[in-house]
Amino acid sequence: MRRKTFDMILTAGGAVLIVVLLAAGGLGLWGHSFANSNVHNQLAQQQITFPPAAAFAHAKVGTEITPSMIPTVSQYAGQELTTGPQAEAYADHFIAVHLQEIGGGKTYAQLSAASLADPTNTKLAGQVATVFKGTTLRGLLLEAYAFWTFGQIALVAAIVSFILAGIMLVLTLFGVLHLRRVPEDQEFPKAKGAHVPA
Repeated sequence: MRRKTFDMILTAGGAVLIVVLLAAGGLGLWGHSFANSNVHNQLAQQQITFPPAAAFAHAKVGTEITPSMIPTVSQYAGQELTTGPQAEAYADHFIAVHLQEIGGGKTYAQLSAASLADPTNTKLAGQVATVFKGTTLRGLLLEAYAFWTFGQIALVAAIVSFILAGIMLVLTLFGVLHLRRVPEDQEFPKAKGAHVPA
């Protein structure tokens, strides 16, 4: 095979790879934008607001704000819940804490089984209903957080694709320059003992 033909194949392959990487980067940006806007819009419709900053000044176990919430939830004090990280904080560090208190550390499934075994216990039935609602809301918020995380992964993938496309562009340009310097009759691989023109 002639060296020039081989170099042309590699250069064309590099050009195709650039197009593929740019397309992948564009799709990654679209995925990131879609995930972020979808999560924002869905959460904004719920109109959930974090407790105000003043509530965190009097954190106490057994109240709306416990000391365990200060490092994670207080950073969003007074804000409307519209992002993935906010959803995760609200679900895991606000709702989950209250669910533990309401259910005495038991899960919805455990409370429900106990309620079925004792159908006349209205207090337990109330706990079951509350824990069910809280668990459902917590699950929905964590789904929003997961979807938001996929959007962040798509953004990172897009950036990596664009960087690789830039690197391939430079390598392809070097390939084009090298292609111009290769003699028409040079073979690849070079035959042993062949004279290489200066």
